[in-house]
Amino acid sequence: MIIESVTLHHIKMNLKSPFRNSLETVFDRELIIVEVKDAEGEVGFGEGVAFQTPWYTEETLNTSWHMLRDVMIPLLKSRSISHPSEVDRMLSGIRRNPMAKFAIEGAIWDLYAKKEGISLAEALGGTSKKIKAGVAVGASDPDTMLEEISNRISEGYERIKVKIKPSQDVSILRAIRERYPNLSLMADANSAYSLQELNQLKALDAFNLLMIEQPLAADDIVDHAILQKELKTPICLDESITSFDDARRALDLNSCQVINIKPGRVGGLTASKKIHDLCKSKGVPVWCGGMLESGIGRAHNIALSSLSNFILPGDVSASTRYWEKDIIDPEVVVKDGCIDVPQGKGIGYEMDRNELERVTIVKEVY
Repeated sequence: MIIESVTLHHIKMNLKSPFRNSLETVFDRELIIVEVKDAEGEVGFGEGVAFQTPWYTEETLNTSWHMLRDVMIPLLKSRSISHPSEVDRMLSGIRRNPMAKFAIEGAIWDLYAKKEGISLAEALGGTSKKIKAGVAVGASDPDTMLEEISNRISEGYERIKVKIKPSQDVSILRAIRERYPNLSLMADANSAYSLQELNQLKALDAFNLLMIEQPLAADDIVDHAILQKELKTPICLDESITSFDDARRALDLNSCQVINIKPGRVGGLTASKKIHDLCKSKGVPVWCGGMLESGIGRAHNIALSSLSNFILPGDVSASTRYWEKDIIDPEVVVKDGCIDVPQGKGIGYEMDRNELERVTIVKEVY
């Protein structure tokens, strides 16, 4: 493959309802769609999932755009690439900026799979034909959250994740457990706690949670190891894992019993696969987290989740969970709690060019 041109689309999509966590409320989702074209006219798509403000990581949409435009595109354009795994090495001299890396690397993975005439899942080594769908419920009052959980269960989701924080944890989880004692339930803290709340966190053991996600600081591995020794509930690390080496260290320290793999957070599909393989060798299950993606990013997550150690339902939900209309055709659908893994070439979904144009704020071609 020789990348002849790269188009960046800055898009803005309106969420059907605001999404709240312990740090921020998101009303609209701005994203970067990366479109790569080779000399033969074949096109691949990727997605930059950084948020507008640095509440999740230090990377933002504007910094991702800058890194893509000024550093990564010039580095990769006109280079001969025989396999997308080479992109990870080509970009290795650039520190951090994982979401920008994933945006362009994901597009090249899609392009490669299309040129090979295979699905992205097959290109990655995935074997599952269906993946189990989970869903996240934003923080709100107990009645509103219970109503949304009821709606999601009726839609077929097999695992519910709820957002918690020190002022809103036991009350929420108790209300959910009273109504749904056998629900597959996990709690996501988005780094809202410290070891000073150890007793408060230990109290969550009473609710038979599948896991508690990222209770402590986003850059911590050591304190999580201390906390995991005190908890019966498995800890799942999210923000703390930004690379293969982070995952290796966390497993060596017994900082967690589960890892959430988000390709945007770890720098791409190649890095995600390496972390998956490491966790599988250690007997540690993984699942794929969500970043309020459009259908392009969601399609990459579906393909990644077809790998064999993604045994827990991820945050890979239907397009209609967040959008009145997605930018792909067909849209992602959940049926009987599962999503079919596309078997067509590349990501297996077509770009809806009219909808892409409608939601685009800025478009630049390089």
